[in-house]
Amino acid sequence: MTDAAELRRRTQEFLAANPPASTDRVDFLKARFDAGLAWVHYPQGLGGLGAARALQAVVDAELETAGAPDNDPRRIGIGLGMAAPTILAFGTDEQKRRFLRPLWIGDEVWCQLFSEPGAGSDLAALGTRAVRDEGGTSRSSEAESGGTWVVDGQKVWTSGAHAARWAILIARTDPEVPKHRGITYFVCDMTDPGVEVRPLRQITGEAEFNEVFLTGVRIPDAHRLGEVGDGWKVAQTTLMNERVSIGGSRIPREGGLIAPVAATWRERPELRTHDLHQRLLKLWVEAEVARLTGERLRQQLVAGQPGPEGSGLKLGFARLNQEISGLEVELLGEEGLLYEDWTMRRPEKVDFAGRDAGYRYLRAKGNSIEGGTSEVLLNIVAERVLGLPSEPRTDKDVAWKDLAR
Repeated sequence: MTDAAELRRRTQEFLAANPPASTDRVDFLKARFDAGLAWVHYPQGLGGLGAARALQAVVDAELETAGAPDNDPRRIGIGLGMAAPTILAFGTDEQKRRFLRPLWIGDEVWCQLFSEPGAGSDLAALGTRAVRDEGGTSRSSEAESGGTWVVDGQKVWTSGAHAARWAILIARTDPEVPKHRGITYFVCDMTDPGVEVRPLRQITGEAEFNEVFLTGVRIPDAHRLGEVGDGWKVAQTTLMNERVSIGGSRIPREGGLIAPVAATWRERPELRTHDLHQRLLKLWVEAEVARLTGERLRQQLVAGQPGPEGSGLKLGFARLNQEISGLEVELLGEEGLLYEDWTMRRPEKVDFAGRDAGYRYLRAKGNSIEGGTSEVLLNIVAERVLGLPSEPRTDKDVAWKDLAR
């Protein structure tokens, strides 16, 4: 059993053998993964030591003190927060060995091919098809077994697809059964023929999201996660981790969107009014409650898998961000209406708090859509947290092919 003292000793020995100041950044990250200090709760050989998840903080503190480089978690957040836990839970040993190391190091960026034009809020209604071709071949150099799947369809609101090497993908493999039961989960090579990524320009002027068109894309069966037709169950692991990733990011006290508003309030007394003062106090307290709730959720994760509490946290995160960014624009008056630059950008990182007040106000609008709409999350909280009766679902036992579209 690895305890805090043992882990601290291991980390210090690792730092002595790999001094951050004189070790190449990528070499340092590879060595850290191989030493089991990447995510200590993962199994040995996969970046971890099989230790308690809470002990990661011991490693991180030692590395931070030593000035060690990180793996740019904001750039590879989808891989770290969504793909990795899903691969760990449902992947084969070969899949874990192939994907987890380059994912954690940041050599390979991941995106998520879930939402579709006709299936976002009702994700299980997705229409992208995957048809098995027992005799097919794939351009991918990955090992093949069990033939290939031919995928056709369209995905939308895909963060970072323009920078991604791999994608987690759900597709319909059996239209003859109800919608939740005919879905299978795959890993898609974004460089394969038939994958087309188009920028989707947002209200901010940026295009961090994309549309992804899949035309005859061949995915080897060796890149399937979980059983055929069991993709909805696999996707739930991804979605629960996604909501924790979006709503539960670790931020310091008075961090996030409340930080620039509080700073302006202190530095610009001429902007203050009694009404704005009362609203700022209320939102500051709510921001602190949200921060502490996120910390509590992370501690709960130590004991097991993320639960529906992540949906509640993400729901609150979206509402709070929109109220704070709206207050900031009001506080700044005409100055808050200025927008610095409409130049088309394709950022590789999701930036909730960057640039100016106008950007933050516009970007926050997406918080109640991305990672599950607030309406969907309200249903999850109502049913799985509060135990309220579920909404009537007339399509529950109807084959997907017979649903009205």
